[in-house]
Amino acid sequence: QVQLVESGGGLVQAGDSLRLSCAASGGTFSSYAMGWFRQAPGKEREFVAAISRSGYSTAYADSVKGRFPISRDNAKNTVYLQMNSLKPEDTAVYYCAADRRRSSSGTSSLPDEYDYWGQGTQVTVSS
Repeated sequence: QVQLVESGGGLVQAGDSLRLSCAASGGTFSSYAMGWFRQAPGKEREFVAAISRSGYSTAYADSVKGRFPISRDNAKNTVYLQMNSLKPEDTAVYYCAADRRRSSSGTSSLPDEYDYWGQGTQVTVSS
């Protein structure tokens, strides 16, 4: 059983940057592909970014491509989401998730394919 704890959210202005972190414990972190999702009020949870177990493969939603690079440090059991050029429409609760079934180079954008979830961290971007 993997426990995931997100941090780094907050209130920022449009154009600012934030870095989200997700610390994992209770499992072998390098065995999990990782993903970030977000959910805005009244909307469904949506895919943001994913990274393979090795870190060599990444995937992004079109809305964040080029702005939100995802990375991981397997030695620190942590995955990061660097959020640049933030926009008001990026406002949401951001969740990290772990996928234990993905191949070493695989990623997934489907929430149902993730096995473990963090509690979320709020990101609010003012205009």
